[in-house]
Amino acid sequence: MTDGFVGKVRGAGLRRRDFAAALGAGAVAFGLPGPAHAQANTLGELIRTSLGEGQSFSWAALTDLARTISKRPFAAPPTDLPEPFANLNYERYVAIRSLPGGRIWEGENRGFVAEPLPRGFVFTTRVGLFTVEDGQVRRVAFDKSRFDFGELPVKSDTADPGFSGFRLLSTSSETPWEFALVQGATFFRAAGRGQPFGIIARALTLKPGEPKGEEFPAFRAFWLERPAAGTNALVVNGLIDSESVTGAVRMTMRPGDTTLVDVETTLFPRVNLDHVGLGGSGASFLFGPNVRGTMDDIRPGAYEAAGLSILNGQGEWVWRPLNNPDTLQISAFLDDNPRGFGLLQRDRDFAAFQDDVLRYERRPSLWIEPIGEWGPGAVQLIEIPSDSEINKNILAYWRPKAPLPAGQEASFAYRQFWTWTPPARPNLAQVVATRSGRAAARRRRFAVEFQGDGLAEVPPDLKPVLSSQPGAIHNVRVWTYPERKAVRVTFELDFGTDTACEMRLLLQSGTQPVSETWLYRWTP
Repeated sequence: MTDGFVGKVRGAGLRRRDFAAALGAGAVAFGLPGPAHAQANTLGELIRTSLGEGQSFSWAALTDLARTISKRPFAAPPTDLPEPFANLNYERYVAIRSLPGGRIWEGENRGFVAEPLPRGFVFTTRVGLFTVEDGQVRRVAFDKSRFDFGELPVKSDTADPGFSGFRLLSTSSETPWEFALVQGATFFRAAGRGQPFGIIARALTLKPGEPKGEEFPAFRAFWLERPAAGTNALVVNGLIDSESVTGAVRMTMRPGDTTLVDVETTLFPRVNLDHVGLGGSGASFLFGPNVRGTMDDIRPGAYEAAGLSILNGQGEWVWRPLNNPDTLQISAFLDDNPRGFGLLQRDRDFAAFQDDVLRYERRPSLWIEPIGEWGPGAVQLIEIPSDSEINKNILAYWRPKAPLPAGQEASFAYRQFWTWTPPARPNLAQVVATRSGRAAARRRRFAVEFQGDGLAEVPPDLKPVLSSQPGAIHNVRVWTYPERKAVRVTFELDFGTDTACEMRLLLQSGTQPVSETWLYRWTP
């Protein structure tokens, strides 16, 4: 496992605003330049004639459609909105709700309902919305009589705004609960039972953190397969399009205490793609025990995920605590056929946050397991400076080493676990706390705590294996707490004149690891 320092860019020029994150809407706005409305209709015509009303649906037909679109010039979706939906503020937008009986499959006792979401606020891009019933496509038309528009002056002759996405609810229990939200670019959220939304997943990530700017592919249409009664699986099919690539995505969702989402993706690049992100996810990290910066806050922490966990192809478990740096940071963890990775929320105690509203301790972890072999590449982590917890300033994804050539298709599959505790856990002590504070001049003090059943009786030959490149380590001490199955390692980093130090720490008994590997990048 290598923590390769790919680059550091001065300033906070790259910012992602998730305006709705702390407010609960759950998506990010995006804008794509493009031709006029008439040109964009070409894609709409292809969808209607290939997989529109009355057509037979299949995964093969959807991939064929994506293949056909990839051979045509890209046309950006229109973002024009009729009044009064144009220029909506957040409060007026979230006040729009479906009326009783207005949801898809409502009253059919199929275990699921889908609630279409109109365009408005930052969600200006129209998506086609269809259902699949007995193999046949049915268009979901916008019906104003199915919505309560709150204070908006919507009349019978008001133009239909169209849809921007949808939310999914499980109705298999006495109390329906929302387990997924799909809206904006290729973003979607899910959660386990009893969890509020937090991390945002991406069906496709293109060129994040690059000087020329990130490219945001977008869902252009969805086909929701009507679930069979008595099952707990809902299949969502989507068509992706962007300047560089088209694609077909199939998501099989199974809500529960852990919500599972199996994602199958087939891509058709228009150009050579040398920076593609698979299994992407974003989270907010404002401050915590390892970094407070200048935050003047009554809470001890504010973050949706505490760290990045990796099970690499060699079977090594790695934990990388997240950071809110002063400058953009990009890290690459080189690997071959990774077994799993994800942004995890390990801090499940209310005392870690003391936030009565946002309840960060309840936010889902997102663990991703590749299906099949992904080959060589890297788990890439991007940490963006942020002064607000509504920013999704953390991004993690798998970046294949080999570019995806133009004109050739590529398929990938993986399983997501939206959960309280990931199913794959190391049979080793885990990092439960990383703390950092000022020491002597040009030094930084750290305390890293490990916890696990194997530390109830501390091995007599237990030792920390600790290094830093560059920088020097001093005053290493090991503190054992068998009553709480914990070992704490404290040390000082002498960073001298260096502006970035990569540290590595694990506990060993003899030559065998007793803990997962702690990796951390310190920057001033």
